[in-house]
Amino acid sequence: MTTLQLLINVALGVVGLFSLTLGSIHFFFPKLLDFEHSIPKDGPPIRPFRLGPIRYATQRSDVHGIGWVMNHAASYVLVSIGLFDLAAYWWLGTVAGQLLTLWIALWWLIRAASQFYLGRRRADWWIGAGFFWLAIVQGVAAAII
Repeated sequence: MTTLQLLINVALGVVGLFSLTLGSIHFFFPKLLDFEHSIPKDGPPIRPFRLGPIRYATQRSDVHGIGWVMNHAASYVLVSIGLFDLAAYWWLGTVAGQLLTLWIALWWLIRAASQFYLGRRRADWWIGAGFFWLAIVQGVAAAII
C-alpha cells in the first residue's frame, strides 16, 4: 500500500465515521427539529398533491410522515456511505469501488449545494463547504486506481 493510499484510507475513515454519525442522528431529525410543532396539525386544508393524472388529498399528517420518510431515506444512504468508507481498505483501487465512490462524491456535491435551500447565512456557507470537502475526499479516492 502506497503512502497516498494510506492517507486516503485514513481520510475515508474520518469521512466514514462522520457519515455514520450523521446518518444515525438523521433518523431522529424530525423529533430534534420539532416537525410536530413546525407544521400545525390543525388549520385549513392544504392543497392536494397533483402530478399529471395523479391526485392525492394531502393532509397535514402526510407532511409529517413525509418528513420522517425522507429523513429515514437520507439516514440509510448516510449510514451506507459511512460503512462503505470504513471498508475502504477492501475496495480502494478497484473499478467497482472507484465507480461507487464517484457516485458518493457526486452525492456529497448535491448535498453541499442543497444547503442553500436553508439560507445563505454564514453557517450555511460553512456547512456547504464542509460537504464540498467530503466530495473532494471521495473524488480523490475515486481517482486512485
